[in-house]
Amino acid sequence: MHNFQNYKANDDAYKKLCNGIMSSIPSSVLIVDEQLKVILANRNFYVKSKRSESNTVGRSISEIFPKVLVEYTGMTEKIKSVFKFGEPDDGGEMEYRAPGLPTRVYYYRLTPLINSLSKVENVILLMDDVSERKRLGERVRRAEEHLARVVESANDIIISIDPEGKIISWNGTIERITGHKSADVKGLFISNILAVSDSDSFASKIKGLLKKKKFSVWESSILNKDGETVDVSWSFSAIKDEQGNVIGIVIIGRDLTERKILEAKLTQSAKMASLGIMAGGVAHEIRNPLAIIDSCAQILNTQANDKKIRGLAVEKIRNATKRATEIVNNLLKFARQSEFALELLDIHHVIDNALSLMKNQLSIQHVKLETNYGFNLPKIHGNMNQLQQVFMNLILNTCNAIKEQGLLRIQTQCIDQVISINFTDNGIGIPEKNLSIIFDPFFTTQPVGKGTGLGLSISYGIIRQHGGNIEVESEPGKGATFSIKLPVYRKSSDK
Repeated sequence: MHNFQNYKANDDAYKKLCNGIMSSIPSSVLIVDEQLKVILANRNFYVKSKRSESNTVGRSISEIFPKVLVEYTGMTEKIKSVFKFGEPDDGGEMEYRAPGLPTRVYYYRLTPLINSLSKVENVILLMDDVSERKRLGERVRRAEEHLARVVESANDIIISIDPEGKIISWNGTIERITGHKSADVKGLFISNILAVSDSDSFASKIKGLLKKKKFSVWESSILNKDGETVDVSWSFSAIKDEQGNVIGIVIIGRDLTERKILEAKLTQSAKMASLGIMAGGVAHEIRNPLAIIDSCAQILNTQANDKKIRGLAVEKIRNATKRATEIVNNLLKFARQSEFALELLDIHHVIDNALSLMKNQLSIQHVKLETNYGFNLPKIHGNMNQLQQVFMNLILNTCNAIKEQGLLRIQTQCIDQVISINFTDNGIGIPEKNLSIIFDPFFTTQPVGKGTGLGLSISYGIIRQHGGNIEVESEPGKGATFSIKLPVYRKSSDK
């Protein structure tokens, strides 16, 4: 390579070619000699620096750039090192502001120009303007930080997993709930934090998403650091690449602890409202055995010496006492706040218990009761107290719907391992516009002060909690049928 200071007249064509190449380079280019003076610069440098050839060529590097910048970057020492060792130097980033222009960010490199004798004659200073790239990178960084803060400050659980189900990240909310730090669980399978009974279902959800299926909200329990369970409502979203392939899954969870507490309070509130309605009927129901006891006591007082009469009176007293005790016990069981504990239940026994409390209410409302129970129905796995509340709510609805002498028919049957319980009345029915909202909280057609609008909503929640469903069919003026479907209890080996 020729020294650019030693061009002769017959080198004009070669010089024009070099100048043309230099002008077309999109980077700023300076060629420096061993005295650290600029011997050539391209058009890009002149435009970006607002300098001219006359005040650039022949000037030293320390005159071209601010002294502070030259000292900070160690540019002169680096150029001398390239001359000495003949090795290029990736200088790095530097900020440079030309007069009258905003500060620009450059990435600069030093490259040796070596002649045929393997000697470094000149050093090229290449400067690439990376200001826009830097600003874009800063915007991306700020956006990423903002997104990370949003995820961290969210009240909901946010977890990301890979297609195999291994945890990639999770936010502060689930750290607080479980006590496990993100660094401790990264790379572990998501099933490690789930209750054992829910892990298989969770795995099937993930497999379904990988097959591009969609899922609605799903509830399960997770384990905290102390081994305690926390109920969570989950929703799933697939992360896809440009080709539509699932490369990960985002899982959003909501802690249901407070909701469960509120639901329990609402359930108890609705239960107490039902008790208020039943109070008169139960009082009358207890008055009958008390009257028998009183009569028998009077007979014993006057005819105590008659052994046969005394025996009959004592027997009637004991039977009446037993009847009153059963009524009171059923009432207390129903009113008691209970946990959602499951047990094997005979559905007919649950219905009969509810009817025993509502018998007098039906009588007062002049409602005739018909039962058509299926023979030898299998048992269900449920909560006696809560199912009894559902049945009593439906019986109360019937009493409210029937204005004159009416009929309530309760029918049970088992089809395909599902027990169906139908409550059919001949009351005023339900308008079609209300059928879709009848199970909504606080919806009621009763006058103010006559109903809370919680009975059917809570009944719906209880049946869903039992893995079942409740539906209603009605024709205005011809009554309504509430149909409850509950799964038959099956042993683990049968599932």
